[in-house]
Amino acid sequence: MKNVQKGFTLIELMIVVAIIGILAAVAIPSYQNYTLKAKFTEVVNVVSPYKTAIELCAQDGSCVASSTALGSVALGALGIPASTSTTYVASVAVATTGTITAMATSAGGLSAETFVLTPTFTQGSPITWAVSGTCKTRAAGAIC
Repeated sequence: MKNVQKGFTLIELMIVVAIIGILAAVAIPSYQNYTLKAKFTEVVNVVSPYKTAIELCAQDGSCVASSTALGSVALGALGIPASTSTTYVASVAVATTGTITAMATSAGGLSAETFVLTPTFTQGSPITWAVSGTCKTRAAGAIC
């Protein structure tokens, strides 16, 4: 008579547990970074109306100082609020030169990172935006 194996051997179960452990060790840090990026997306999205308003005032010439510089960007004249705060956005500030600085809150894993958009303006060309801030230089990796 043949002896039929019923179930798994101890070594097979140990191999499965080791594989699950390796997958978890890789997946958990990736997931945590993913959730931080998702929260920081709120900061990036809040800046959108400010960008649009600055691009419109540059196009109609109401905030153009010279052929290569923006000037006197006033939020009240652009029809957007002076400051915005939400769950993950502490503040948004716009300089008279058009530079937009958004700051995240210190909640949900975020630690007051900044998101800075600096416009480059040349009359007759669309505005190009350079992204900088502490969201790009975090020790744990960029989230913007």
